[in-house]
Parts: sequence; structure tokens; C-alpha cells
Amino acid sequence: MKTVFLSVVALFITVPAFSQSMPDQTTKQEIKVMNDSRGYLLAIDGKPFFLKGMNWDYFPIGTNYTYSLWEQSENVIQAALDNEMSLLRKMGVNVIRQYNTIPPRWIKYIYEVYGIYTMINHSFGRYGLTINGTWHGNTDYCREDVRKLLLQEVDDFVNTYHGTPGVLMYLIGNENNYGLFWAGAESEDLPVGENLHDRRARCLYELLNEAALRIKAVDTSHPVAICNGDLQFLDVIAQECKDVDVLGVNSYRGESFDTLFKEVKEKWGKPVLLTEFGADAFNAVTKQEAQREQAEILLNNWQEIYLNAAGMGRCGNCLGGFTFQFSDGWWKYGQTKNLDVHDTHASWTNGGYKFDLVTGENNMNEEWFGICAKGYPNDRGLYRLYPRMAYKALRKVQRIEPYQSSPSFIEQRFSAIKKQIRKNK
Repeated sequence: MKTVFLSVVALFITVPAFSQSMPDQTTKQEIKVMNDSRGYLLAIDGKPFFLKGMNWDYFPIGTNYTYSLWEQSENVIQAALDNEMSLLRKMGVNVIRQYNTIPPRWIKYIYEVYGIYTMINHSFGRYGLTINGTWHGNTDYCREDVRKLLLQEVDDFVNTYHGTPGVLMYLIGNENNYGLFWAGAESEDLPVGENLHDRRARCLYELLNEAALRIKAVDTSHPVAICNGDLQFLDVIAQECKDVDVLGVNSYRGESFDTLFKEVKEKWGKPVLLTEFGADAFNAVTKQEAQREQAEILLNNWQEIYLNAAGMGRCGNCLGGFTFQFSDGWWKYGQTKNLDVHDTHASWTNGGYKFDLVTGENNMNEEWFGICAKGYPNDRGLYRLYPRMAYKALRKVQRIEPYQSSPSFIEQRFSAIKKQIRKNK
């Protein structure tokens, strides 16, 4: 989402000619995007790898964006990772998304102990920059001093993580296009429309492409993706980001991505990765938890992601996705106040989430997007997670390997899981 600052009956199926890769912890890996008649996929040492990702963070109740797990003692960091990565592995998650505050040693630890990769993300000035000692809340990508600073940060970024076991790919930005319109870092209604001649947007995507080239000059073994807010400026991206390997998209459209995969295929012609998507677990109308609604939306989203993977007969351009998010963020509404209150104020409107949509009213609850609820921390800052219905549903989903399945098998499995969810009203 808008990150701030800083077993059932087994069916016999025909197995296609590729299968999911498993982590190789002994040699340097070659990770790249592949393309053939079946479509696009990510491959690790030539073996297809479908991304079953999670947007993961660690913020104890009572903290906000100023808290960093990586600044805590080593035993606290390891305890937190052991608690949460075990749950993620049990769920079937094979990659997490992390910003470049995570030390390389912990990426290596997560990979070697739990077999979970990391997509490492640089926000690329999304939440402001300090230029010559002055803070600028909205980044102007046309300024030469901004461009110079960001490219230097990208150089430092790739040099820091290059060669780290467990890094899957590099991701630049986080819906920076929204930063051209929003007044601050907190979520607002999504911008509507675009101006293809917007100089600011053109500068942004030109610079993102240059950043991708800087990364590739150092590391040729990992793909480079950019992270866009939905498909805004897709035409500009196609023109200016020719050296980017993957289009990452944060998309909150409700139960369906609609024509997203088709549009990307027609205009971009390269693979797409859903870097964020999800649903909150709170009903803004009834003022009650909405676990079933959240689970149903996520199941619909993941079904479309699977069916648009290579070899599925649809667009064949989806590499996978990253659910948003693993646990609730109690600081998201207000960001600096009432940090120990699980706020139920809806902060923006989205018509795609019909279960609590009322005309003229906000319906998106920023603090309730977790597929796990969160308990209060102990004196070490560690807390317990309480998996919601969505966690349990996605655990079943992520047992499915799309590159070893037929479309009909996938549809049958999702249908069976959805029926189980509806029984749990």
C-alpha cells in the first residue's frame, strides 16, 4: 500500500515442460527474465520461479515509521525473524519485499534458514529528499541536483546488495507517480487520468531507466523492476523505460484487476509483477472486522495472477505477486498519533471494494490490511501474530505451482477454496 516515509482431492494433470525452482544455497545464481511462446517468467539458473510474495515489515504496536527492527539487538532481530519467517514459509511465501534499510546479512539469514528470497527496494525519493541541507517533501525529478543525488544513491544501493545470497531482484521506487500529485506521504484517493506531456512524469521515468542501467552496469545476474502506482503513465513508461526488465505495479482495484494484464501486454510488451495488492479486513459500514471479505478479494486477485502466468493461455506475462500485507499497521492513520489504537477511520475511497462502499464516504481502512492481526509487544518489542481467514486461504493457494498445473486445475482449486471460505460466514 502507500508506504510512508521513509487438501482436497488430488487431480491428475498434465505437467508442462517447466517446474518451480528450489533455492540453491551453494553457488552464485543467475536470475533472469525468460520469454518464449508460453510467455514471460522468472528463472533461477534456468528453472522457472513463480513469485508468491509478501509485503513484510515489523512495527510493534505503539511505534511508527521511525522504528527500525534493524536497529534493535541481534537477539531481538533474530527472534522476530524466526517468529515471522516460519509463518511465511508455512504459508508458502517464497519472496518478501524489503526496503534498503535491511542489512545484507539478514537477507542472507532469511534465505539460508527459511529459503525465502528478498526483492530489495529503493524508494527513489518517493518520500522526499534533503538537498544541500534543505528538506524537500515532494521530489522534482527534473532538477539536476536531485538526479545526481538519486543516481549516487542507486550506485550505493547496488554496491551494498550485489553478491548477497537471497536477493531475487532489484526494485526501484514505490508508486512515485502518485508523489507527483499527493501533498504528502499519507494515502489519498488515487489520481485519475494523466497528462502524457507532463514534464515531471517524463523526467521521473527517464531517470528510472537511467537508474536501471546503473544497476545493470554492476550486477548482470538479477533483473531490475520499477514500481508504479497502477498503470498511470503506461505509455510514457513504454517510451522511456526500455532498459527496465519488469513493470512492478501497485494495484488496488478490488476483486479484479480487470484489463491490467492485457494493457501491459499491448503497451509495455514486457512482464508485469503485482508488487502490491490487497484488501482491508474492516467493514467501514458495519464497523466490524471483515475477514471473509478480505479473503475473498485476495483469492480473486491471486486467481487472476496465476491464470495470467506463462503457459496458462491468457496474457502469459505475469511473474507473480506480493500480497499487501502480512500484519496490520497500527500507525498508518495519522502516522504520529494514537499509535497504540487500532484506528477504524477510513482514510480514502475506492469503488472496487464494494462490500463497504457507500457513495460519498471513505471505505479504505489503512490500519487493517494485514492478513494477520497483531498483538501487543512484550518488553523486548516482540509480538505475536494472529492469522486471519486470508492467511489460511492463501496458504492453500500457494501450494499450487502454476508451472506444474493446467488452467482448469487452478480454477477448480480456487473454486474449492472459495466455497470453504463462504461456509465460514
